[in-house]
Amino acid sequence: MIVTTAGRTDAAMIQTAKNIAQDLDCSYIQRNKKSVHTLFKEFDQEVLVIGKNRYEWHRMYETEPIFFHPNTAGFRVKRWQHGEIEPFLKATDLKEGMSFLDCTLGLASDSIMASLATGEKGKVYGIEGNEVLAYLVKNGLAAWQSDHISLEKAMRRIQVIQGKHQEVLTNLPDNSFDVVYFDPMFEIGIEESNGIAPLRNIAVKDALNEQTLQESKRVAKNRVVLKDHWQSEKFAQYGFTVLKRKTAKFHFGYIEC
Repeated sequence: MIVTTAGRTDAAMIQTAKNIAQDLDCSYIQRNKKSVHTLFKEFDQEVLVIGKNRYEWHRMYETEPIFFHPNTAGFRVKRWQHGEIEPFLKATDLKEGMSFLDCTLGLASDSIMASLATGEKGKVYGIEGNEVLAYLVKNGLAAWQSDHISLEKAMRRIQVIQGKHQEVLTNLPDNSFDVVYFDPMFEIGIEESNGIAPLRNIAVKDALNEQTLQESKRVAKNRVVLKDHWQSEKFAQYGFTVLKRKTAKFHFGYIEC
C-alpha cells in the first residue's frame, strides 16, 4: 500500500501523510494531481488517501473506498435516548461503569453504543484483526466531530487493539471484562448492511470455535454475547440463549458466565 494526500493539500496534511506512512510501514507518494486510478496503474498497490476530514483506503478492483464513519451508531443512540429498546444493549445488559470487550470491532458501531451505556466510568476495548482498518478506526474515533456531545465523548473513550482476538483473549486475566462480544461477518449476506458492505472482503474471517468460546467465558464476568444471522447454527451449537426478533435478519444470543 502507498500513502498520499487528497487533491487539495497543504504542508500539515503532507506531514500527516508521511507520519501515517511511517506508522504503517508504507511508502509516501506525492499526489501531483494524479487520480487514484492513475496511482493504481503506476504503483500496482492499494492507496491510502489522507484528507482533511477523513482517511480513505482505496483497494484495487473495489469501487468504494473504506473510511471510518459511525455507521448506524448515530441514529441508534438517538432512538435509545428517546426510550426505544436497543437490542444490542438488551443482549449485553450493559450498565454504567461496566467493562466491555468487542472481539470483532469493525467500524465500532456496537462499541460506541457500549461506551455510551457504560459511561465515563466504564471501560470499552475493541479488537480488530486488520491492521489498516484498526488504524483508520482508532484515528477516526479520536477525531470524529459530532453535534451530539455524548456520542463524541463515547467515541473518544474506546481503546482499539490491533490483533487476533484468539491471541488477545488467551493473554487476558480471568474475569477481566464484564461482557465479551462477537459480531463476526455473516456467512449469509444481508441486503440492508450497506454501511459495512465494503468490509466484507477485508474482514478477518476467524469463525467462533470452542476454544475461543472457552477463553471468552473465562475472561467474561457476566456474559458472552454473539450477534449472528437468524439462520446461524452457532447459537444452538454453543448453547446461546437467543433473543429472537420477528422482523430482524440477525439475532443476539448470550451465555451467562
